[in-house]
Amino acid sequence: MTRLLVVYFLISALLVGLDQWSKYLTVQNISLGETKEFIPGFLSLTHLRNTGAAWSLLEGKMIFFYVITVIVSVVIIYLLIKNYKKSIWYSVGLSFVLAGAIGNFIDRVRLGYVVDMLQTDFMNFPIFNVADSTLVVGVICIFIYLILDEKAAKEGKNGTN
Repeated sequence: MTRLLVVYFLISALLVGLDQWSKYLTVQNISLGETKEFIPGFLSLTHLRNTGAAWSLLEGKMIFFYVITVIVSVVIIYLLIKNYKKSIWYSVGLSFVLAGAIGNFIDRVRLGYVVDMLQTDFMNFPIFNVADSTLVVGVICIFIYLILDEKAAKEGKNGTN
């Protein structure tokens, strides 16, 4: 494995660690259902248990989540190993998506639910966690890569960063 590939996997590992640490702190310091103001008017911490996916979709379908997460993680690892030199946007995006998938997978396997805690106070939005955020950031990075790659292809260049 090259040093660059190790960096991408290290990014994933650090993000999984941050996710699990934030969930640990939430469980230890905030009662289930309790809300604590974090950044007034912007972000609160509310301890919830989510047995589904985003917005509690497919609630209680743990076997489904286990299978999908393993498949997605294997595919992401394969894509990262195969394409890590392709684009920093693509590789960082895959690293973030992998971290998000693994972070929530750990909760599902260990607890039977996912710990959510981040609540936006400035808009009505479902409560989420760090792993959810890394998934979103990862997908955004991959979209940026796709846009830049398409632009480069139109300009006759090969590949993007």
